Amino acid sequence: MHRPTAILLTITLIMLTATAPAKSRDHNFSIVDTTMPTIDVDSADWKAVHIAAANLGQDISRVAGRPLTTDESRHIIVGTIGHSQAIDQMVRAGQIDVSRISGEWESYIICPLSDHTLVVAGSDRRGTVYGIYDISRRIGVSPWYWWADVPVNQQDRVTWTWGRVERTAPSVKYRGIFINDEDWGLKPWAATNFERTLGDIGPKTYERVCELILRLGGNMLAPAMHSCTGAFYTHPESKTVADDMGIIITTSHCEPMLFNNASKAEWDSARDGEWNYRTNRSTILGKFAARVAEAHQLDNIYTIAMRGVHDEGMRGQTTPQERVAVLTDVIRDQRHLLELFTQRPADNVPQIFVPYKETLDVYQAGLRLPDDVTIVWPDDNYGYMKRVSNPDEQQRTGRSGLYYHLSYLGAPHDYLWLCTTAPALMYEELTKAFATGADRYWLLNVGDIKPMELGIQTFFDLARDVEAYNYDHINTLQANALAEMFGKRYKADFQHILDEYYRLAWIRKPEYMGWEWEWDSPDRSRLRDTEFSFTNYHDAQQRLADYAAIAHTAKRIMQALPVQSRPAFFELVGFMVMGAEQMNRKFLMAQLNHELHAAGRQAEANWAADQCRAANDSIQALCNTYNTQLDGKWQGMMTVPPGYTAHYHQMPTLHTSADMPTKAVDLSAPKNPIRLDRCKVLDLTRPTHIDGATIVHGLGYDWDVLQLGQPTALNQSAAATYDLGAIPSDSITIHIHALPFFPIYESRSNRIALDVDGGNIITLENRFTEYSLSWKTQVLKNGHEFILRLPLDTNRRRHTLRLQAVDPGQMVERIVIDWGGLQPSYIGPALP
Repeated sequence: MHRPTAILLTITLIMLTATAPAKSRDHNFSIVDTTMPTIDVDSADWKAVHIAAANLGQDISRVAGRPLTTDESRHIIVGTIGHSQAIDQMVRAGQIDVSRISGEWESYIICPLSDHTLVVAGSDRRGTVYGIYDISRRIGVSPWYWWADVPVNQQDRVTWTWGRVERTAPSVKYRGIFINDEDWGLKPWAATNFERTLGDIGPKTYERVCELILRLGGNMLAPAMHSCTGAFYTHPESKTVADDMGIIITTSHCEPMLFNNASKAEWDSARDGEWNYRTNRSTILGKFAARVAEAHQLDNIYTIAMRGVHDEGMRGQTTPQERVAVLTDVIRDQRHLLELFTQRPADNVPQIFVPYKETLDVYQAGLRLPDDVTIVWPDDNYGYMKRVSNPDEQQRTGRSGLYYHLSYLGAPHDYLWLCTTAPALMYEELTKAFATGADRYWLLNVGDIKPMELGIQTFFDLARDVEAYNYDHINTLQANALAEMFGKRYKADFQHILDEYYRLAWIRKPEYMGWEWEWDSPDRSRLRDTEFSFTNYHDAQQRLADYAAIAHTAKRIMQALPVQSRPAFFELVGFMVMGAEQMNRKFLMAQLNHELHAAGRQAEANWAADQCRAANDSIQALCNTYNTQLDGKWQGMMTVPPGYTAHYHQMPTLHTSADMPTKAVDLSAPKNPIRLDRCKVLDLTRPTHIDGATIVHGLGYDWDVLQLGQPTALNQSAAATYDLGAIPSDSITIHIHALPFFPIYESRSNRIALDVDGGNIITLENRFTEYSLSWKTQVLKNGHEFILRLPLDTNRRRHTLRLQAVDPGQMVERIVIDWGGLQPSYIGPALP
């Protein structure tokens, strides 16, 4: 498939000289034909380049649908500047222009020189690798060909038609994923299936993970680290695999200096003592030293400072000031170790500080960080950045980064099962951080990788070229990707499915439908009926109908697809849509059973109980299909993760009567809009006047929100006015639902001002503390509700509501006006 160019260098250069490129014409270089080109790599080039070149040869055969012999007259020459004699000589001869990529970070060109020669030149080893995989994508091999089984469209002939391709440095320097909460998917799959001999997540799995990261344009991996998994460094081949492929190893916020204290093999309190730097410094420092000694010759990014064991707070220090003193000592000692083993100044070794949970309090209490250390700001675990760099922090040489979640285990409730983070929310929060200096490091918590594929690709696409995207098309990114995989004729269907899937999950994630809270009071920690109403506004019926509609469309498309495409579609779309539908049916039917039983309608209650059980059985069947298709390739991967204190995976209590028949209940949603009485929902997309504000599609309960200015603006006047129409009342109650953002930094808040009919301006402020009751409610509901009652001038024929920014960037997702008719429901009546 490929061979070192050192052997062929003279022949190759003679061929190149004889076919010097004519810049005025397009070349007709054939990549796939009855044969394949010879792929030439200098023996002195990086191992990562050789591995990617070999994969390109396999990709060409995948496109052809059979192994191909190589054609000695056609060459793909790949190489890294300064590591490839062929590339360097072509540069000196003026045959390729690398002036814009030479010396740059992870950049490359792809250049056809003749009908017989295609060149890939990279500025560094990963630049070359990205160029190689760029060819693979263009000829039709998806980065998800293995991890999501996306089939390769077989073709008899593929010609290079893209001319010269040039990619300069990515927007974000370090871009990667964190495998986390692997207990219920990746670990059992690897241990009992993919790496059965090892019985763990090890080098075979990490080889596949690293290849995926590179094909997606990433460069960094934070390995799985739960105690159920063998720590990354306990399988030495894993780090060798990652380094050979060009992947940088980083670690999570709770793994200082690449050290995993959650693993008994790494840290055992019975053997090693307490994880307390004040009382056990020598042992802890020794562990740090041993890890740096083992890993320092490889590409790493070191997490500095420390927390407690695993995901706990620091041990032994009670006040923020005491913790500041301890962490100051820890960081000093850690940087000394880095200098000792790397023989480089500490400011020349990549380091991150992650102010996660209690560590943010320590940082804000006065911890001083070396200026070269990158501050990695976390989200709140639910998709909202807790803060970003303030104007002073934006001047730091270490810049900043972010740590973002698509999956999480913790209070108020885990969401480990399905990928439900809206692309527009990812865009809003990631670009907010990027605009304030987070261009150094982006890490995405992906849980078990599957079924987070679409979210992962969105993340890497943004990290590679964040300025290529905006609000106008971020919401179409995933549908476009699916259309490329499964056919452009389905693009509109894909967009509708994804819009509805994310919108319904925005209102309430499938994992939250049991209405229980985790790690909370006994009353809130049990399964409860939902707040969706079967009585008011057909709230529950409409939700069931909306899910049924997109599940039906997904099934229809899957059946119409070629047989070889169906497993991939099921993994990427079908399982999530159908699973979400059945989880909602399970709990809404249980609620209906309870309500009908209480009303004495036992035959109908029996029917609802049967529906609930059927939905639960369907969930198990969907998981079984996922695990058994493709001859059991993913056996062990998919289940409904129980977390540690969740109950949503269990069956709710049902009330049935054995001596009663069943009677079906008509749950059809109304075909016409519900006529509202003495209340109305404003259409946010139809302001009568707008100034500095924007309508953002792809967020909110109704999938459009009003954004009052840009969040990173220091001062910005932004306002929107809405016509309330005629209201036959002397007062109204206004319900304003806003997205639950954190203030972007300490001198800002979450304030919106409003007035009715130009009257007194009222300021609304969403102030909350993480883990407070208010914050937990907002997390579960994906919004904060302001409720205020205001008088009306009865002499006015029509009324207006004006909203304006106090803290720019606030988003309003729904406004309900009530003058005595609003009925109880989860988020109020739908838009008419």
